Formats: sequence, C-alpha cells, structure tokens
Amino acid sequence: MAQTTDLLGTTDHSREAAGLKYVYPVVSRRAGGVSVGINLNPNNACNWRCIYCQVPGLTRGTAPAIDLDRLEGELREFMRELLEGDFMVRRVPPEARRLTDVAISGNGEPTSAREFAEVVERIGRVIANCALAGRIRLVLITNGSLMQRKAVQQGLRRMGGLDGEVWFKLDRATPAGIRLVNNTRTSVERVRQNLAIAAASCPTWIQTCVFALDGSPPGDAERAAYLGFLAGLRRDGIAVRGVQLYGLARPSLQPEAPRLSRLPQAWTNALAADIAALGLPVKLTP
Repeated sequence: MAQTTDLLGTTDHSREAAGLKYVYPVVSRRAGGVSVGINLNPNNACNWRCIYCQVPGLTRGTAPAIDLDRLEGELREFMRELLEGDFMVRRVPPEARRLTDVAISGNGEPTSAREFAEVVERIGRVIANCALAGRIRLVLITNGSLMQRKAVQQGLRRMGGLDGEVWFKLDRATPAGIRLVNNTRTSVERVRQNLAIAAASCPTWIQTCVFALDGSPPGDAERAAYLGFLAGLRRDGIAVRGVQLYGLARPSLQPEAPRLSRLPQAWTNALAADIAALGLPVKLTP
C-alpha cells in the first residue's frame, strides 16, 4: 500500500490514495468522517456526463468486468489497515478519524457493473468479518438510471439487510434541466419510476447538487419543477428518507467548468427550507 504522510481532505477524493485498484478512502463532508470508496469504474466510464463531475478523462460507457476476488482482498486488507494500523493517524485529520461507511461509488455509474449484486455480497462478507455489521453503513451513490435491472434490484435488497442506503441523484426535474446538467435524455417519468424502485428496495435519499451556471442559480421554473417533483413523491407514497442538498466542493473537470460557481448560502438555505416545508428531512452541505 502506498505510504505517505499527506492528510486527506474533503476536497481530495483521489481514487489512488491507497494505491489500490478498487478501494480508496475519502474524508466525506456528507458522511462526516472516513468513507471507504469502492470504485467499480476504474475505466472512467459513465452512461451520464454531469457538468460538475470531477472524474478526469470521463468517457461514455459502462463498468468493465470486475475482479471480485481482488476487490474483496483489497477491501479486507484496507479495512484491517484502518482498524488496526496507523492509516487514520497518518492520513486523516483528527476531527475526521472515524469510519462511517463503505460507499459504492467511483469514476462512473457503479450499477452498470454486471457483477453489482455479487459486489454487494462480497462487501457484506468483509463488513461481517471485520465485526462492523450494524456499526457502519453500506452506501450506493448512483444516478439511478439502471434501477430496472433485476441484478441491481437484487443488490439493493441485499443492501437493505446490511443497514444500507441509496443516494439517488436528482439535480433537475425538467427534461431540459436534466439534459443540461446530466447530459442524458432520461425522462422525468423514468427518473420517478427508478426512484420508486430504489425506495421500495432499500432506504433511499435523494442527492441534489446545486450551483450557479454562468453566474445564475437554477431559474424559477426549474426550482418549481423540482419542488413539485418532491411533492409528488409525498403525495403518491414514494417513501424517500429525505434530501441531501449540497454545493460544489471540488472543481469540475468537464468542459463546462469555467461556467460553474458556488451559490450564495442564502439561496441554498431558502431551497432547503422549501424542501423541509414539504415534510422531507434535509441534510444541507453547502
């Protein structure tokens, strides 16, 4: 494992921090500690291209074949280093020296891996062997576009038995907004259907990234559509846990990067208040 004394920070989510192929640690703003990432897209391929994405050399595509034995071995080795070694002291700021979760995330859409359900099983085995069952969460960070796949649903149900959570991307709620921000022609209705599948299979949070584009926040029509989408979930009994609302922390590596900037805190606070008024819990990370 790579040896270094550089401290990790919330603005550094390097996939090479541990010198491994599939496993990487980050200090997570939203988790509030050390999150052990599982990168199922080491080829930097994704079926979406979000304009705020920090993945270098992002390409359109899906996850490659996963070496399940290597992934499990890397995770087992790194968890041992976290729990028994000096990684926390060497690499993590004192205020973040706690293990919060294992997060299936990485450099593309993780559910595009054909082995997704087996990946969840392998992670669950390592968590159990490290006596961490019930003590840390298993998180899936996803754009939600492949929830209709049976193998994905199987993995989500298994996650539900591992104190798991789905963090489901919803940045905009109009066709034009989704095309602009996520570079996909996925319909709003398809997003809603996939969100319903996720929520029925595993506890699910909506994650929304807000930012200014060309100096302007999302327009009134986008804001109203987003709040209307959330209200519709409440009305129709699609039981999401709440909304994780967050701003830009790391620079985009997409061509649109110069056009993006952080929003004023007052704007984000006002949107959070409107979401809360719908009866949904909000976790705000500016």
